[in-house]
Amino acid sequence: MVLGIHITSHLVMEIAMVTGAGFVLFGPGMETLRSAIISSKNLTPNMDVLIALGTTASLITGLVSLAYMIGIVSSPFYSFAGISAMIMAFHLTGRYIEAKARGRASDAITKLLTLEAKTARIIKNGLEEEIEISQLRKGDVMIVRPGETIPTDGVVVDGKSSVDESMVTGESMPVVREKGDEVIGGTINTEGSIRVQAKEIGDDTFLNKVIRLVEEAQGSKIPIQDFADRVTAIFVPVVLVLTAITFSIWLLFPESLRPILIWADSFIPWIITDLEPVSQAFFVALAVLVIACPCALGLATPTALMVGTGLGAENGILIRKGEAIQRLEDVTTFVFDKTGTLTKGEPEVTDWVNLADGSEEKLKKKIAAVENLSEHPLSRAITNFTGADDLPDVKNFESFTGMGVKGEVDGERILAGNRDLLKQFSIELESNTETEANRLLEEGKTTIFLVVENQVSAVCAIKDTIKEDTPGVIRSLQKKGFKTVMLTGDQTKVAEIISKEIGIDEFYAEVKPGEKSDVIKSLQNRGEVVAMVGDGINDAPALTQSDVGIALGTGTDIAIESGSIILIDGNPKAILRAINLSKETFKKIRQNLFWAFFYNLVMLPVAMVGWMHPVLAEIAMAMSSINVVGNSRRLQSKNIEEPETK
Repeated sequence: MVLGIHITSHLVMEIAMVTGAGFVLFGPGMETLRSAIISSKNLTPNMDVLIALGTTASLITGLVSLAYMIGIVSSPFYSFAGISAMIMAFHLTGRYIEAKARGRASDAITKLLTLEAKTARIIKNGLEEEIEISQLRKGDVMIVRPGETIPTDGVVVDGKSSVDESMVTGESMPVVREKGDEVIGGTINTEGSIRVQAKEIGDDTFLNKVIRLVEEAQGSKIPIQDFADRVTAIFVPVVLVLTAITFSIWLLFPESLRPILIWADSFIPWIITDLEPVSQAFFVALAVLVIACPCALGLATPTALMVGTGLGAENGILIRKGEAIQRLEDVTTFVFDKTGTLTKGEPEVTDWVNLADGSEEKLKKKIAAVENLSEHPLSRAITNFTGADDLPDVKNFESFTGMGVKGEVDGERILAGNRDLLKQFSIELESNTETEANRLLEEGKTTIFLVVENQVSAVCAIKDTIKEDTPGVIRSLQKKGFKTVMLTGDQTKVAEIISKEIGIDEFYAEVKPGEKSDVIKSLQNRGEVVAMVGDGINDAPALTQSDVGIALGTGTDIAIESGSIILIDGNPKAILRAINLSKETFKKIRQNLFWAFFYNLVMLPVAMVGWMHPVLAEIAMAMSSINVVGNSRRLQSKNIEEPETK
């Protein structure tokens, strides 16, 4: 038909329509039909079942109409073959647009992949040589000039430079890296020339671990998605029942319902009022079948989660478990491990009080020899303070978790630790020792007793520097209504002074590493929903016990497996970014679910009274899915930085 003029007979036109529609359904639409058959066989009918039923039934009407024209059947039937092709075409177009939008929603992974260097410049036999990144081996020394990408994770062995780590940590300011510092592959060397020894290569690099983490998080499910999935699972059978009821009512009571069509015909142009009862019933039922397809419902959560995890990765926030985004919404209490989280984790000896006669230098050498065998930050602080070298041999070394260390040097038993260690070995404190220890405690310093042969020979005081942003972060959390708690192995007096300095609500002192999870459990028993923030190294049990485990670290040192959320930047302000990310992502999920439900609730009744054309129903259904994806993508432009708090 051209300009209202039939250029061929009605029979030829119908044959062309049925043939063309068949090509669309069984060509490009075959994947949809196959998916519908498989899900029906498994008794878990999905959204494709509704499209498949609607389009194939419409195509069958064309065949029935053809059969009437050539005299095979005696009853006339209106052909909806053209509509079947249009429904499938709009369905596939919607899926295509949706897939493209979802592809853009996962841009974060693409951006991370583009960070990888293609080549590396190494020193080989004293000469500089450029090689493919796949040829790089652990231990190779790479030359990285200003403006170049650091090829892989490594340690600076020569030179000093500023490195732009913004794509990995979310921090915009370059950080200074010099000899002995670790650098992350994929970051940019902005100033000086440095030499870096390769530490990790291939899949073991920090960047590749991050990419795997983001991919896993984007594919994970969160509790609210389970709810949406359950609704979708029962929605399809319910729609099929509604369709059957609608068809039956229109077939049985056509004259009673026709006035509704005639009244609406004056302002709705696509209404058809002169169809046979069977055709009219089919027309209305087809619109119900198509409009109720809950595609938007299935997309509501995963698209927002995909964009949210990507946005997090760009800001130094790695979501290891998707459910953490939802759970963070319910958190009432933030529990912080003190060392390395609220403080810099770099304790220094501030005082050394000798209490025994004899050479202080010899005493320091003996103490350093024992402490040197421990990896504890306090032990390292004492070893560094003594400055002793050429250390004597130590026999029978033993470490006591949360208390201190023991060893034998030149036949003498050496102890270095807190009061609990002294109690363990039944060592009494003299009055002058008690006085010195209390003085240091009053100054908020951790006191370590140094014992030679059951005699306290010296007392040293150690203090860890509070991170600059810690007090501001605690204030911001309190303004948001969160309770803040600090866990520390320090003496009670030290913990009290530090908690006042930071502004923390509650603290637990003299907590051994193994007891942290018990504190979390006790808070949960009081009805608190707990987020635990630790360095991810010795806090694993507490991070696991908490409702949301947040591992706070720096660069490649982060134990990626330790928390459900990992903050690459060691700055506590990243916690506020994580909270804002959770809030914005979950807001999008709620919006998406609302619009998906609202669309079905409004459009179903409109279709059931015969006011919706099946093709327009499919367009509306496709648009609702595209709207959900588009709404999720708007999350990419959100600023999750916390405003400055004074």
